[in-house]
Amino acid sequence: MQEILRFYSRKDVQKEILRFAKEREIGVRFREAFGKRPDILQYPSDVQELAKQGATSFHISVERWKNPLDLKSGLSRKQLDDLRKGFDLVIDIDSKFIEYSKVAGNLIVEALKFNGIKNISVKFSGGTGIHILVPFESFPKEVNGQETRLLFPEIPKAMAEYIKYLIKPYLKKEILSFSTLEEISKSTKIAIGDLKEKNEFNPFKIIDIDSQLISSRHMIRSVYSVNEKTNLVSVPIDINKIKEFNLKQAKMSNVEVSEDFFQLEKSELEEAKTLFIQAMDFVQKEAKVEVKIKRDYEIPKIAIKESYFPDCINKLLGGLKQDGRKRGVFILVGFLQHMGWDYESIEKALLRWNKKNYEPLREGYILGQIRWFKAQPKKILPPNCDHESYYKTMGIKCLNCKCKNPVNYVKIKLENTKRGKKK
Repeated sequence: MQEILRFYSRKDVQKEILRFAKEREIGVRFREAFGKRPDILQYPSDVQELAKQGATSFHISVERWKNPLDLKSGLSRKQLDDLRKGFDLVIDIDSKFIEYSKVAGNLIVEALKFNGIKNISVKFSGGTGIHILVPFESFPKEVNGQETRLLFPEIPKAMAEYIKYLIKPYLKKEILSFSTLEEISKSTKIAIGDLKEKNEFNPFKIIDIDSQLISSRHMIRSVYSVNEKTNLVSVPIDINKIKEFNLKQAKMSNVEVSEDFFQLEKSELEEAKTLFIQAMDFVQKEAKVEVKIKRDYEIPKIAIKESYFPDCINKLLGGLKQDGRKRGVFILVGFLQHMGWDYESIEKALLRWNKKNYEPLREGYILGQIRWFKAQPKKILPPNCDHESYYKTMGIKCLNCKCKNPVNYVKIKLENTKRGKKK
């Protein structure tokens, strides 16, 4: 703890954390738990004073706010929109191994450059991941007649999905150039069969870039903030030297502070316009495919009982003992909608579920996610059973699963039950 306090006592560290925190909500972590929210930083010395009180890390919102202290749990979409000044694109790359994250990070930077974006910032997460940021100042002011600041989280989700699509074939090729499937399987402890999709290696089985977790009041670790688990610092990375980054650079004693990270004035207005257009076209095409999947399933008018749910959902409802709570919210709301549950019932179920987890999420986060689902023009299916970032990595995947989606399992079970009754 003394080493962390000495680090946050550095004037250059305080200055850069404060600069990055401007107009943002701050989450202060005290080893195992977060302090009060909302919170802000007003002076450089706030960083040191909080560290003296036991603060170990500082987290900042992806969104920028008119007054972050006006935020509170339970705000409607309109109330959040009224408070929001803007948001940055933050692509959160996570993998068990930093080498895989570096490969993905380098390809994403190249994809952004290809789409005309020049003002790109990259930083180490402090664990084994990488954060890539594009400031709001690079975005067009309006999209289809709507203020861009109002299009959160739809726009960043669309951009993240499109970028994943762009880099996937190159990511697959590059990873296989220095690791065989057998080596990947051994190091990640994922069976070779589970590393494949349609009989081909899927790099997103080992690298997580999950756009579905982007939500209002979503936070990332601040630049120059310490990771409590690793004691490493979230330091900037030169966008032209991502592959050369070494974890030694993130040791507190080795950190050299630079003022070049995330400089808003370097952005050119609408430099991200091409990416916006391409990303929106991409997700609209994907949505058309999704509609075809949904047509053969009619949402029941009477809520389906839990006895018809697949094992993965029932395991999830029993509470999580490890990471995956936010993914759990996304799965459960999508699934329960398709089971004919009304939003009041879904809310009650998720709040009960939250108490069973190893560490409860903020109630406001759950309510905000339910509001987001409710506001969508079409009901969103839960992720498919073979999705690389969900069921299996959360420890809830059904044994011998033969269904495409948990909703399909219920549909088949209901049909079998009806046939049995007819006999």
